[in-house]
Amino acid sequence: MTVHTLLAAFILPIAAMFAITGSFYTWGIKGSYSEDAYKIVLSKPLSADIAVLTQLAESELKSLKISAPEGKPKLKKFGRDYYLEWTGSSKDLILKPTKNDLVARLIIKNTSWYRHLVQLHKAKGGTAFKVYAVIFAIALGLLLLSGIIMALQVPKLKTATIVSSLIGFISFIAFILYS
Repeated sequence: MTVHTLLAAFILPIAAMFAITGSFYTWGIKGSYSEDAYKIVLSKPLSADIAVLTQLAESELKSLKISAPEGKPKLKKFGRDYYLEWTGSSKDLILKPTKNDLVARLIIKNTSWYRHLVQLHKAKGGTAFKVYAVIFAIALGLLLLSGIIMALQVPKLKTATIVSSLIGFISFIAFILYS
């Protein structure tokens, strides 16, 4: 019981973060961004080459003394249009061509404190937070399992635990099927 209690106390902050951001996100509450846009004058037109776009984005970020987002850049294509999207927990970046072939637009979207938490929830953070999230998932699983095991050992709680577990499982399946 001591390990169960200490583990629960340790993961309470991240559990609260995941619970709050996850439940609000389902209702469309995602946080906000502040946006900065920059015009980039090019020597030649952009191409839909992720390596070239990433190199240009990194070069511009360096000149602006801004760190790169924590995630990996992705090339987004739709029809003949394209842009580079690079997301992280603290900022998102979009690099796209404009109507003028020798001008590109760099948009940096800085997250609000709440959007930062949402981005972490969506696995947009760095490796350290991803490791922390895995530790949380394992700890939560251990807490649930040990809690059920402890409850099944108490005669007064055994039947209620079994019934509650069955109702929980059936509810889970029902919500999946009806959603």
